[in-house]
Amino acid sequence: MTAHWDITQAPRLVGRVAVVTGATGGLGYATARGLMSRGAQVILAGRNPAKGAAALERLRADCPDGVADFMMLDLASLQSIADFVQNLSGRTGSVDILVNNAGVMGTPRRQETVDRFEMQFGTNYLGPFALTARLRPLLCAGRDGARVVTVASLAALSGRIMFDDLQARHHYTPFTAYRQSKLADLILALELDRQARQHGWPIHSIAAHPGWALTDIAVSRSPIPQGLRERLLRRATLVAFTLFGQSAEHGALPILFAATAPQARDGGYYGPDGWGERRGNVTEAHMPPAACDLQLAQRLWQVSERLTGTVLS
Repeated sequence: MTAHWDITQAPRLVGRVAVVTGATGGLGYATARGLMSRGAQVILAGRNPAKGAAALERLRADCPDGVADFMMLDLASLQSIADFVQNLSGRTGSVDILVNNAGVMGTPRRQETVDRFEMQFGTNYLGPFALTARLRPLLCAGRDGARVVTVASLAALSGRIMFDDLQARHHYTPFTAYRQSKLADLILALELDRQARQHGWPIHSIAAHPGWALTDIAVSRSPIPQGLRERLLRRATLVAFTLFGQSAEHGALPILFAATAPQARDGGYYGPDGWGERRGNVTEAHMPPAACDLQLAQRLWQVSERLTGTVLS
């Protein structure tokens, strides 16, 4: 792997179409800007048109020769995902890069998506699963094999897939649900790689995590959490990310590496090389043992297809 990798070392992406979810701010915006700087046509996928317009304005100022557009996508709605893919299919016959980045973190009260999934599991994992499944024909039409980058988290290290209560209906704690969703994202990336090789799909599935990146998802305190413990945890998270984390721009580098670098390997997992993988240059990330459990992955895959009504096998 190239030491001190940055986006200027990536190949030119002129003529390639990239879809980045959650691209109106934070890691998603930094990822979109990096791809656009290499010549990719970038689709910013998000659920807030006002933020989308503002992000486009910033992108065009940062990369005046680039091409970008905003499209509505709410990963907390299976219908929104279906509509997005239908609309995108009317614009392009292929997608070369998909970055599954959008997500929510530590919602203080249990909430549900439109389809009655627990909000974090639904938005962070089931939404990207359904999006990837529906986009598979466009991804298979991508030039030289499309790359699908799924953004995991250090939280995956202590995550557990709770099949007896996936939607946290019986017991909900904010960060237990978050850790489950991010482990599921990592499993998605690894199992998609296995499925692609098994079926001969021209898809390269790779995972990445940003370390401790100081973004809105990490520091948001709205709505105000209930309980002293939750308030203290939120405050401690903000302090820790500020002191020991890194910017969204640096956090996006492992994602951009996975999306563009010839050195990135299928089924790989990339993150920062510093202490605890919290910050630093791009390197191979530590893989949680649970992410490598084939029986667990296959069970989660089957459950995900049933819950989302999509087929990704």
